[in-house]
Amino acid sequence: MGAGKSTIGRLLSQELKLEFVDSDREIEKRAGADIPWIFDVEGESGFRGREESVINSLTASKNVVLSTGGGAVLSAVNRSALQANGTVVYLETSVEQQLERTSRDKNRPLLQTDNPRAVLEELMAIRHPLYLDSADIVVATDKRHPKTVVTEIINQLKASSPLESE
Repeated sequence: MGAGKSTIGRLLSQELKLEFVDSDREIEKRAGADIPWIFDVEGESGFRGREESVINSLTASKNVVLSTGGGAVLSAVNRSALQANGTVVYLETSVEQQLERTSRDKNRPLLQTDNPRAVLEELMAIRHPLYLDSADIVVATDKRHPKTVVTEIINQLKASSPLESE
């Protein structure tokens, strides 16, 4: 949360001239409800089931930049689908930066608590190893302009696929 997935994903898709798809928005579209409502009614497990279904169908798409929710990596099914069908980019950010970027956002059910720092630290402890294991590219985002991050991603994509960039 707060790493810049949606912002950077949109910018990256523009630079690469690809469609941008946000899995959280697609979940909301298919459910006809926003994510906080899904969490309230179905709980996190209900949301994660919807997320798996959406990511499975979206990873079958070609020529897209797909932004997933931060918890998508918790599912081995999601990790496999993402790794098998594209280049996975981990936008690495600190808990401090996450707090700064999410402090006023009420659309993040997991942070609607008295101690969002503790929640983010716990999530980072669980998710960080999964992100590192799943990622083809890791880019730090703390205190960096999104366009700078996008440039770094493109440079790493070119370096990993030299024939395609010629």
